Amino acid sequence: MQNPFSKTFTPQDLETFKFLASIKLFEKLRHTEMARFLPAMHARKYNHNEVVFFSKDPSQALYLIKKGTVELTIDIKDNFETILEVKGGEAFGENSLLENAKRTYTAIVKSEDADLVVIPFFAIQEIFESNPKIKAKMMTSLAEYYNANNQRLFRSYRESFGFFRLRQMFE
Repeated sequence: MQNPFSKTFTPQDLETFKFLASIKLFEKLRHTEMARFLPAMHARKYNHNEVVFFSKDPSQALYLIKKGTVELTIDIKDNFETILEVKGGEAFGENSLLENAKRTYTAIVKSEDADLVVIPFFAIQEIFESNPKIKAKMMTSLAEYYNANNQRLFRSYRESFGFFRLRQMFE
């Protein structure tokens, strides 16, 4: 028998929770924890080749892709090199979970259009301040994400026969 005092969610909320649970940063959260983000989530449509944000911009929001493809690029001597392509069910702008962070890459919509969910930095910080367990779970997911990126970086470095000085990364 269901607890009569437990929070009930609408079918739309449950669909949103399913979407959030598919994204690495939210995968450890329970529905009641995900519900804290609902008022902060804003739907936004972007067009082909529209820039979502530029490298070195302040990290003011986390972006979740409902539909579409976004290329994450780095600037190398007046050229853009794609470092990653993110699609529906993925997030980008993850360093918006950190205070005073700047974007490390430029995000550009590559599909015909893209439906994104935007969660502002200030809303994330407000949720973190009032819910340390949510912050701990999401920061653990962020650390796992960054650890996986480091593993890929080191593998790529080994496979490129040390084409660049990896030590520069730590200086």
